[in-house]
Order: sequence, then C-alpha cells, then structure tokens
Amino acid sequence: MKLDRKEILKALETITIAGEGKNMVESGAITNVITFGDEVVVDLLLHTPAMHIKKRAEDDIKKTILELVSPEAKIKVNIKVEAPEKPEIKGKAIPGIKNIIAVASGKGGVGKSTVTANLAVSLAKMGFSVGVLDADIYGPSMPIMFDVESEKPISIMVDGKSKMKPIESYEVKILSIGFFTSPSQAVIWRGPMASKALNQMIFDADWGELDFMLIDLPPGTGDIHLSIMQSLPVTGAVVVSTPQAVALADAKKGVAMFMSEAINVPVLGIIENMAYFTPEELPENKYYIFGKEGARNLSEDLEVPFLGEVPIVQSIREAGDYGRPAAMQTGSVIETVFEEITRNVVQETVNRNESLPATEAIKITTMAGCSAVKK
Repeated sequence: MKLDRKEILKALETITIAGEGKNMVESGAITNVITFGDEVVVDLLLHTPAMHIKKRAEDDIKKTILELVSPEAKIKVNIKVEAPEKPEIKGKAIPGIKNIIAVASGKGGVGKSTVTANLAVSLAKMGFSVGVLDADIYGPSMPIMFDVESEKPISIMVDGKSKMKPIESYEVKILSIGFFTSPSQAVIWRGPMASKALNQMIFDADWGELDFMLIDLPPGTGDIHLSIMQSLPVTGAVVVSTPQAVALADAKKGVAMFMSEAINVPVLGIIENMAYFTPEELPENKYYIFGKEGARNLSEDLEVPFLGEVPIVQSIREAGDYGRPAAMQTGSVIETVFEEITRNVVQETVNRNESLPATEAIKITTMAGCSAVKK
C-alpha cells in the first residue's frame, strides 16, 4: 500500500489548531508531508508551547489520517514550536519569592479563600516554604481560616529598614488587612487606598525565602486585580468556580482577564469547588447539587488545564470556621483531594516555567514532597 501525499493534505484540511480559525494546511502549520509506502511523516509548526495543545494537535493528525486516508498508516508527527515573544509580565520581583500564584474567581461565594488556605497547607506539608497574601480587602478570611484572628504583625528591623513580620500558622506565613482592622469594622476605602495597603503588605513585609506566595484575590475583575498585576510579576493564576452556569459565566471572565493582552498572566488551570455532595452515611453516593462537571467542561472549552474537583463535605466548612484547614486531616478523603490538586498546581507551575519566559527569576528550585514531578 502506498499513501498519497495529496490525499493526506486534503484530510489535514479538516483540522484546525486550538485557538486558530484556519485549518492546519491553510494556516501554514503543516510545513511538510513525506510518504514512504505505508509510512507518513508530518512536520507541524506551532506558535504556542502549551503541552495540551501540542498533544491535541498530534492526536488529531493521527486520528484524521487513520480515519480518512488509511487505517493501516504508520504516522510520525514532528512538532516544532516557534512561540512569539510575549511582553514581560508586569511587576517588580520580591527578593526571595520564587513563584507567585494568584487564586481568583469570577464571583463571590465559590470557596476561593477555602481553596487558597488548603492549597497553602498542602504545599507546606509537601515541604515547600509558603506565604499567603490575603488581598480580599473588603472580606479578609485568612485570619479566621488559620485561627489567628487575634494576632497582630510586629515591626522588625531588616537591613536598617522597618518591616512587618507576617503571622505564621501551620508553617504558612500570612498577611491580611484583617490583622489591622477590628472584626466588626467595615473597610470603607476607595481603590487607591486599598491598593496602597496591599503594596505595603507586599513590599514592606519580611516574607523571607518562599517557594510559593499564594494571593487570595477578591471576587470579580476590578481595581485590586489590576493593582496586583502591576505591582507583582505573577507566575500564574488559578481560577476557582462551582459547576453551575451562573458561576461558570463569571469564571470565564476571570480567565479572560488573565489572558488579556494587557495583563498576560498564564492561567495554570481551573479548580471545581462544591463539585458534588456525598453524605457521610452513604459514601458511595454522589449528588450533583450545582450541576455536573461544569468547570471541567469549561476548562476544555477554554483550553486551560483542569486541576481537580473538591466535593461538598461538612468537615471542610467546619475546619475553615475553626481555623484548621481541612487538608490537614490526616488520612481523610479531603486530604487526598487537596494533595492531588496541589500536585497538579505544582506541575502546571513547572510546565509554565519551562515553556514561558521567566518573570524576574521566577522558578521552582525544589520539588520536595511532590511525586507528580520527575526528580
């Protein structure tokens, strides 16, 4: 059997690359097709280094040739990536902080702060040094979730300058506007005041050496988000959503904000919170109260990684209220859930740092405790 090159090119015209309107042949992505009897070699040029797009393109080529040309074809795909130069992600580096991860949501009430707190303690359990900046100025939750409501940061001298010392709980360093206001006091600030307070917590604090700083952003896509992006070289963003359509519509806007040309922060992936409910007395049952796999499907539509799903479990809420994040419950289902999600976040951070330009020397230098990453 001899394969026909023209027939193969015609088949490949039925495929488009994710994110591009034209088909592979018309767009110039297929740079060459060579046939040797029943063997075919396809040279493919991509303009994005994202692993999932490369894998999908390769799978689409193989599947299309096997279905439309010959089921016996032996196919090899050579992929070359020529990524266009992207502008540097804005912000000046904080000495000693290697990776800054923004945790965001399109709307409130989806459990973003709960996810941030549990990611932080999971990273710390894996051996990483972790800090959390509670940037949710108008509804700071971290002091409650880490049981440090009554704590106040002290001032210390570092290299002749006065710096705030973050509060430490469960091996996580924390700063929040909640430490500087009374629990019953409303923060009635305009945007510039809120931004100035955040800048002080970022640059006038002694964070020390951190592998990860997690930023718990307020809901939406507003002034605080822009201030953070302008102040810091954010390594990547994690978007939290619940499965229902109303939340997904806003999560889509959250992803779009980070991907916009003006901000240009890589989206590491989407986490689906409150994915399903399992009663304690019926551990095999799953009730999809808010809809099924909505955030997973959104991640596929937007072509960003899906980092995992968190079920509705009473102990997660109780643990947050009592100030002991649920991921610390050794041997529990929740510990396993958050460990898997955290490993996925670390892996996507590694992928991002390997395939995209660094932002002010941002890279992971230790993979302690993370079996998801090849050592």
